[in-house]
Amino acid sequence: MQIYGGPVSRLIDELSRLPGIGGKSAQRLAFYIIHMPTEKAESLAEAIISAKKNVRYCSVCCNLTDADPCRVCDNTKRDNTIIMLVEDPRDMAAYERTGEFRGLYHVLHGAISPMHGVGPNDLTFAALLKRLQGSDVNEVIIATNPNVEGEATALYAAKILKPLEIKVTRIAHGVPVGGDLEYVDDITLSRALEGRREI
Repeated sequence: MQIYGGPVSRLIDELSRLPGIGGKSAQRLAFYIIHMPTEKAESLAEAIISAKKNVRYCSVCCNLTDADPCRVCDNTKRDNTIIMLVEDPRDMAAYERTGEFRGLYHVLHGAISPMHGVGPNDLTFAALLKRLQGSDVNEVIIATNPNVEGEATALYAAKILKPLEIKVTRIAHGVPVGGDLEYVDDITLSRALEGRREI
């Protein structure tokens, strides 16, 4: 039985298909959208359609972009001798927010996860290897997540990059700023110790 009628029920149904949005959240969002001024709702709809039509993968780094190559790859002030390998465009955005990394990126769009049916061929490793052929890259920084899938991905990346005689490094993992040592898990503490540096 449709309590709200066709259009509202359809909107709730469509919103509930989004990841992390359950029935109650979808209902709350639907009512928020319905109560928005018409021009704001139309602007939201146009933004969704525009993103879907115009966003694609960068032919160089595989990041999401509306221009090819993307703005990072097209920036001549970036250091083209270093590539940071990340799982997701959001990881790349996180590093860009720091303003510390001035090299280039390569986005894998996932991590190796046999449990979820994701193998190396499902990621952009082939594009990475093609990109490295004849390039000036002398270091690849592996910045995958510090979990089982991220570690498996990092090990695989290191294995396929080793024959290219390119320096392969892994980001350090350790205690978060503001964290209390007594609440940090054993693996994180071990990694923090291994990744220590002189001050």
